[in-house]
Amino acid sequence: MTPALPTVTDETVTAWALAAAAGDHEAVDRFVRALQRDVRRYVAYLADDVQAADDLTQDTFLRALTALPRFEGRSSARVWLLSIARRAVADSLRRAACRPRTACTDDWQAAAERAQPTGLPGFDEGIALRELVDSLPGERREAFVLTQLLGLPYAEAAEVSRCPVGTVRSRVSRARTALAECVADETAPAHPLEGAAA
Repeated sequence: MTPALPTVTDETVTAWALAAAAGDHEAVDRFVRALQRDVRRYVAYLADDVQAADDLTQDTFLRALTALPRFEGRSSARVWLLSIARRAVADSLRRAACRPRTACTDDWQAAAERAQPTGLPGFDEGIALRELVDSLPGERREAFVLTQLLGLPYAEAAEVSRCPVGTVRSRVSRARTALAECVADETAPAHPLEGAAA
């Protein structure tokens, strides 16, 4: 099993971002390495497309590195970067809506199955958890992912989501309740929460 990466504090990441903005190339590398995994997980959930996560992560960092000289550290670099990631996903979804993609294969199901990662630990549990989290309405899912999976404080999650802190707390609380009910009720439908209010 791969050991967990060491946690880097927001203060350290923000200091790297400020140093990178001043032209420190080593700080740029540390900044990208420290936040790459968080950004990838976040865009994968927002876009609901694991296959597009690498492209969206790259797009996010390209935008961030272009804007980095203007970063002043008013909020943490992590929050600033996740806000950019949110815009990158929104732009990607708008482009996809204007230009639908087509699959150039007769057996698209087999192609999709071959594209999935294999050999990961806890695969069955991971699928079950992903389905449960995916069953949450979009705004609750985003709040849950930001605070419970990425570990952002509620105040920073509120800044990323552009809503009050109390709203984030409420969404996370409702998401936890809904997930607990789904786990307890084995006879629940696959997507029991669709259409629920955020």
